[in-house]
Amino acid sequence: MNDASGKSSEVGQAKLAIDPDVLAKELDAELLGDPLDEIDCQARDSDALHIARECDAGLVWLQQGHEERLQGLRVFCEHRDARALPLLLPLLNEPCPVVRMSAVYALGRNPCPSAVELLVKMLHSDSNAYVRKATAWSLGNYSDAPVLDPLIYSLQNDIAAVRLWASSSLAEVGGVSSVKADIAANELLVSLRIDSEPGVRSNCIWALARLYEKLDSLRKHELLDSFVNVLLGEQEASVRDEARVALEQLDDSSSRNRLLGLVEEGLLG
Repeated sequence: MNDASGKSSEVGQAKLAIDPDVLAKELDAELLGDPLDEIDCQARDSDALHIARECDAGLVWLQQGHEERLQGLRVFCEHRDARALPLLLPLLNEPCPVVRMSAVYALGRNPCPSAVELLVKMLHSDSNAYVRKATAWSLGNYSDAPVLDPLIYSLQNDIAAVRLWASSSLAEVGGVSSVKADIAANELLVSLRIDSEPGVRSNCIWALARLYEKLDSLRKHELLDSFVNVLLGEQEASVRDEARVALEQLDDSSSRNRLLGLVEEGLLG
């Protein structure tokens, strides 16, 4: 889920056209390295040049009118460039919610320690739910900052869309240490039991599975019990499916045994 986190990749492919002359230069090719590596390198250089040009244009757009500024924000929602940070920070105070939301996403892509305090404030008090949702996602990229408690507060109190992204970000922030993982897992387990939205409950399962390796044995046991309870008692099929996928993917004999036992008892197909 988080993009977040998080969860897309881009794969470039290059094809080598074989020329008969290559055979005559086999020794030279071996000395120079794999021609495919050279082509991949050239492709990366070309991509890097294209990105650099986009970022250069984005920096100019950020300093122009409303439409150009939004175009520049789109650039830095996709690319990282430290030069953009001084231009992104003031946009968090813009009256236009679309600008604030886009600036928040851009600062998630380009984390800036100076933005943490204002992002936390926006998470709690921005009047626009889309901005708060963006902030809940963005703070997942600030795992070393004091954002655990603000995300927990949003998981407990905000609308469903914000709660959903807060749960994802808790997986990122909680993964920093065993202490944070335990705190985050405790809150996610509560939300898994009581949250009214199936999408939030599913995301809590995903986040808990991400934190599993950081947890102590007692918390792991509690997590597995919760997943089994979801499989046996949850009304929403999508949430049950998420629990089953989590149990299947956990690299742990306990989870495999619990799942196998449910199948053997005829409780699962």
